Amino acid sequence: MTVESDLGVRIERNAPSKLYPFLRYFRGFDGVPTVRKLFGPQTARALRSLKVEFFSARFGYMGTSDVDGHLLISSHHLKDSEFRTVYLDIVHELCHVKQFRSGKALFYPKLSYVDAPSEIEAYRLTIEEGRRIGMTNRQLVDYLKVEWITPAEHRRLARRCGLVWASDKARPHRKRIRR
Repeated sequence: MTVESDLGVRIERNAPSKLYPFLRYFRGFDGVPTVRKLFGPQTARALRSLKVEFFSARFGYMGTSDVDGHLLISSHHLKDSEFRTVYLDIVHELCHVKQFRSGKALFYPKLSYVDAPSEIEAYRLTIEEGRRIGMTNRQLVDYLKVEWITPAEHRRLARRCGLVWASDKARPHRKRIRR
């Protein structure tokens, strides 16, 4: 759709995105037990049909399009972040792909990010995968830390994902000293 204005300019409003097959860049995810649990017998088909779009902004990590369910990935994140972080982020986003394809909402504008059902489900799945690959509780808590949530939201998200926060560990009760 081209739009003209009284300013003497024309703007093509439907610029195409360059989408690539997911499997061109990400192989072996069809064998990951957590991903197989997510998509079931349709895992190979789900990943074959998935598209990915790379963007070059230095901010941002990954996301899932709420228009057509394709993945959006920062090429800087892909290149510069620790391998396990990228791996877990892909698992997280695959959960959002499944949610999208099931007709579930991905975004909840009236809720905090850490209270959104879509995020809680995706992070729980990601934490399950992190445990499966041998990450420690501390590493998983650190993985959940992102700059757009507060420390209180970070603690709440960790608890919702079944992670024990250092200050949440059971402390022995002190006995009252009788005099």
